[in-house]
Amino acid sequence: MPEALKGLTSSEAQIRLQAEGYNELPRQGKRTLPRIALGVIREPMFGLLIGSGIVYLILGDLAEALLLLAFASISVAIAIVQESRSERVLEALRDLTSPRALVIRHGEQHRIPGREVVRGDLVLLAEGDRVPADARLIQATDMQVDESLLTGESVPVRKLAGDDSGKVPAGTQSAGVGDTASTANTASTVRPGGDDLPFIFSGTLIVRGQGLAEVTATGPRSEIGKIGQALETIDNVPPRLTQETRRMVRFFGLFGLVCCVIAVLLYGLTRGSWLDAILAGIALGMSMLPEEFPLVLTVFTVMGAWRISRARVLTRHAAAIETLGAATVLCTDKTGTLTENRMAIAALVVAGETHKPSPEPKPEPEHAQPLPEKFQTLVDCGRLASAPEAFDPMDKAFHALASAKNTQETLIHSYGLRPDLLAVTQIWQITGTDSYRVAAKGAPEAIAALCQFDAAALAKLTHEVNALAEQGMRVLAVAQAVATKPHAPEWPASPLDFATHGCAFRFVGLVGLADPLRASVPDAVRECRSAGIRVVMITGDYPTTARAIAHAAGITSDAVLTGDEIETMSNAELSQRILAVSVFARIMPAQKLRIVRALKANGEVVAMTGDGVNDAPSLKAADIGIAMGGRGTDVAREAAALVLLDDDFGSIVKTVRLGRRIYDNLRKAMGYIFAIHLPIAGLALLPLVMGSPLIFMPIHIAFLEMVIDPVCSIVFEAEEEERDIMQRSPRAANSRLFSLPFILWSVLQGLFAFGVLAALYLLALSRGMPENEVRALTFVALVLINLGLVLVNRSFSSSLINALRLNNRALFWVTAVTTALLSLILLWPPARDLFRFGPLHVNDLMAILTATVLLVVTLEVVKRFWVPQRPSRPSADHPRA
Repeated sequence: MPEALKGLTSSEAQIRLQAEGYNELPRQGKRTLPRIALGVIREPMFGLLIGSGIVYLILGDLAEALLLLAFASISVAIAIVQESRSERVLEALRDLTSPRALVIRHGEQHRIPGREVVRGDLVLLAEGDRVPADARLIQATDMQVDESLLTGESVPVRKLAGDDSGKVPAGTQSAGVGDTASTANTASTVRPGGDDLPFIFSGTLIVRGQGLAEVTATGPRSEIGKIGQALETIDNVPPRLTQETRRMVRFFGLFGLVCCVIAVLLYGLTRGSWLDAILAGIALGMSMLPEEFPLVLTVFTVMGAWRISRARVLTRHAAAIETLGAATVLCTDKTGTLTENRMAIAALVVAGETHKPSPEPKPEPEHAQPLPEKFQTLVDCGRLASAPEAFDPMDKAFHALASAKNTQETLIHSYGLRPDLLAVTQIWQITGTDSYRVAAKGAPEAIAALCQFDAAALAKLTHEVNALAEQGMRVLAVAQAVATKPHAPEWPASPLDFATHGCAFRFVGLVGLADPLRASVPDAVRECRSAGIRVVMITGDYPTTARAIAHAAGITSDAVLTGDEIETMSNAELSQRILAVSVFARIMPAQKLRIVRALKANGEVVAMTGDGVNDAPSLKAADIGIAMGGRGTDVAREAAALVLLDDDFGSIVKTVRLGRRIYDNLRKAMGYIFAIHLPIAGLALLPLVMGSPLIFMPIHIAFLEMVIDPVCSIVFEAEEEERDIMQRSPRAANSRLFSLPFILWSVLQGLFAFGVLAALYLLALSRGMPENEVRALTFVALVLINLGLVLVNRSFSSSLINALRLNNRALFWVTAVTTALLSLILLWPPARDLFRFGPLHVNDLMAILTATVLLVVTLEVVKRFWVPQRPSRPSADHPRA
């Protein structure tokens, strides 16, 4: 082996490994269990619960102290389980593949982990290998590489060996007429995409040929790494609903703290018991602090993530679920997202007649529809000109459609692609005879040269090729010849020399290949449009192909904007132009990021789908990033908020539907929580103002807050979706959950509820009921009115009777569990003593039920005249100017 090709020594490789690091992308800090738990414990409610527990410990009441601490632990456990589950699933996805590399070190071949490849290593590559690092080809034989993960182009590109400066030999670059994947870059351009270049890139796949390459960049210095660095410049912004909830909780927390201090001072100065004053103040603070808002957000996102997982979607960032219903634009990649990321034969042309086979994978033989004979001959000739064991996507397409392999044919000689003849020619011997079958496929002008076309035949061929190319197809021509025996000791040096040996090629036909559209895409796009969601396609492929796929998918494709055009535009010009364009072609990662940012600058809520490394920056920058989990890259999955485990575009629409349902139900739950806090706070404050016995201690508030409310939020989460949920326009991007009509309606409910409860409380006091019986009467009434408010808030549009007809098993279980708990507390003396309750009589229970029914009926009547309007925005067919 020449000295220059002996590679690095082990010591040299180790030195570079220590200096430059492993050949892998740096991982973001993993969210550990302590970090997750710390984030939950920071909520103010847990501080109040812990403070209450400490006070009870001082008083020597161990039972109440432990009960309060147990309530606090429940919510922490919910958040920890969900977040840690997401981390474990993502780690499993990331470790699905562990590529290895065959390198030359000290003149010998070694198979090493891909992460141990270093700059300067010589790497041997063959069909089916994944390129471990960015490299320059030193030797290459008939090499083609699938770079779709970096460029979005579904067609493999040709590669040639280059010199030390990265230049290929003069005269070896070529671009075929009618070839939609012709050379896009110069030899000196070190970036993915374009034919006849000597550079290969980490993560790409060798689909044909073999070669030897010298590693030029690893880890964060590779093209993948550069995209990873771009991800670090994109800040994660908390979802609008999360920010709004935090502001509301902070406001009520400050207000509750002030009231708590006033209550402690008032109680201590007037009654002299400062420990009881502290407990009363904590109870008031707990009653006024709507800590259920973040708690319900957690419950809804946990349950939402579970429901979405049933649609084969992994929730990477649970907060993204709340944003789904607001999505106004869905930006989608083409390759692997709208299409299946495989080549399939889309059209066959023989003697001017065209046949379009089904793009679906070949069915079982007993169900297959045979091709007409002349088209079957064309496909079989294409198969004979393909590799017997195919890695190239186009070779696979011929094998998939061709008839069964003839075992009487033996491959004896093959001619690969050459710069002077962009065609593959293979010679097969028919067993038991002296006959040889020669099959060739390749660029149409190359096959025309083999068949010695005249000007008229070439003009007709060019017309047919252009007709297929305009439909976004990759066009190949096929020819065949028959030889009786070799006319020389060896076969000719080039297929072009066959004619001089009396073996003339005969033109068979043209084959149009395309990456087929996923079957679920057209229906999914239609549903998006009916939901007011604009679908935008962003691809690295060519405009003709992009337009054809967009048309088939149902995406508006009258205008196509290319990456080169975007480069000449300012951000303001792009934001204006993007209003009327839904198809973008020949887009580089930085340009894709600009498109997403331009859409967001126009006020759109952007969901972005993709599977490649080139999609990662835009996935992270979008409001909702949706990555493909099957064939998607680690970088894309890490950058995304959601991961489609089955790579089905139709799952995106299911996810949007679920997102809208989750937001609708979340809004109902928030309205209920707002309403129920008013009577709780009022009943905690009323005895302090009137100087009457206290109704609630911290244990009562904790029971209500940590048991009844979370369970009721599960009831709202389980509510079925409204019938028109996918016919509505997306809610306005600047819409607020806590809008003025929303707050007023919730306050009205709370005031009605407090009025009823205050009347019962004052009536019981006026009748001279003992303190523990008054407390029991008021508490049970509050719990039942709590359930009544759940019924009122189940729907804004349906009546109570219609709402009761809707199936909600969670509501049944909530009612049953609540009744059982109340019965236990009232009938079991130790529990009754713990809550400081007295016995209730039949007339007391009848008064509570009557008051609850009157409240629900009154609110139902008021609701018919006071329905908060749902904010909306322009539809997908009429973008905002």
